[in-house]
Amino acid sequence: MSTSERTEAAVGRWHEVVNGGDLDGVRAVVADPVVVNGPKGSGPITPGDFADWIVRSGVELRPRSWHPISERVVVVEQDARWPQDDGSSRVATVFRASGDRVSAALRFPELRAALEFARLYADLAATE
Repeated sequence: MSTSERTEAAVGRWHEVVNGGDLDGVRAVVADPVVVNGPKGSGPITPGDFADWIVRSGVELRPRSWHPISERVVVVEQDARWPQDDGSSRVATVFRASGDRVSAALRFPELRAALEFARLYADLAATE
C-alpha cells in the first residue's frame, strides 16, 4: 500500500470511529500526540484527550469531498453536525497522517481556507 493510500485509509477510519462514537477506535486511530485546533486554541493532545473531545462535542463529520495535497496530507470537506444544531454546517479539515494514524486534524470554516493552509504548509508532514 502506498503512503497516499495509507493516508486515505487512516482518514477514512478516523471518520468512521469519530462518527460512530467508538472511543477505543478513536484512541487507536490517532497518533500520540495528535495536533488539533478548535475554539480553545491549537496544539498537541493525547489520544485520550481527543476521545474526551469526541464525547463532549458530540460532533459528526460526514465527508463530502477529498483533496489530496501530498502523500501524507489531505483536505476533506465535511458536513458537520453538533447535537445542539438543527442542521449541519459545511467545514473542511486538513489531515496529516503518520503511518496508519492521523497525526493532525485541523478544522477550518471553509474549504478554500483549508486548501490554502494545506498548500502553503505542505511541508507540515515533514516536520514531525
